[in-house]
Formats: sequence, structure tokens, C-alpha cells
Amino acid sequence: IPLPARRCSPFLCLQCAANAAVPAVTGGAQMPDDRVPVEMVGDVPVVAAPEEIDITNAEALRSALVAAAADGHGTLVVDMTRTRFCDSSGLHVLIAAHKRAGAEGREVLLVIPSTTVLRVFALTGMDTVIPNFTSLAEALAQAPAPANGRSRQRDEGDARAEDQEAQPAGR
Repeated sequence: IPLPARRCSPFLCLQCAANAAVPAVTGGAQMPDDRVPVEMVGDVPVVAAPEEIDITNAEALRSALVAAAADGHGTLVVDMTRTRFCDSSGLHVLIAAHKRAGAEGREVLLVIPSTTVLRVFALTGMDTVIPNFTSLAEALAQAPAPANGRSRQRDEGDARAEDQEAQPAGR
């Protein structure tokens, strides 16, 4: 029995959601591939997000982000170049990773070239909270590189010391 064509995009109405839950006649519904690759680019872990991030694979993405962050690097990049859809469960995972990183003095950078995916972040205001870039090269250029075991990124103390040195001596 052929199923009616899906009329909703990218969100499902109740009828399309019910039809999507019906197993395919050819042997059942396809399970998503829940492997989320993590690759080191220089000294920065890069997590390659799946094409669709939803409730079926959000936990796999969360696990990959936690594992990549466990290496202790200051910056974690989530490459969403392949991602064409991200629902609230995916957004929740990325926000949680951002909060966890911030609490540990680290950062999460997102690569979001798709305007469709970026719109989800813009509508929720997360595009101004989690740093995002249109290319992996751009995100990696923002990642601080370690120099002699210390991050090249200046902290507030360094900035204040430089400001004081720059001021003339009589003030």
C-alpha cells in the first residue's frame, strides 16, 4: 500500500507524522546512523554533525560532543556543513554543550553555512549566544592556538596590563 506523499516540510503535520511512523513495506523503517565522527584538525576537535539532527540522533551528537570535550581542548568546533535540519532536541544538545564549555572556561564554535539551519538559531536568539561561522576555515581561524602550553587568547589580566603599559607615566 503506497503512502500518500509528504505534504509538510520541514515540519510534519499530524497526518504526515502518523504516516512517517508506519514501517516501510520493504522491511521496516530505516534507523538513522548514530555515529558522529570526531576529527582533530590541528589541535582542535571537530565534530561532524549529521545531515538531520533530531530526537533520533541527538543523544549520539551529545555523546560525541562530551567525548570530544573530554580531551581538554579549549575550543570545540561543531561542523554543521552537512546539516540541513535541526529540531529543538538538536538545539538543546548544542546549547548544553555551549553552557558546559563556558562553565569549564572553554568554547564551542558552530559552522553553519545553511541559512535554513541558521534560521532556527536566529529565531531562538542562539545565533547571538553561540559563536557561529559560515565555513570550517573561518571557525578554525578563531580557535586560539596554544603557544608554549598557554593559549594565545588574551585574558582580562593581560588586557589590563597592556592598557596600563600603553598609558603615559604621569597619569
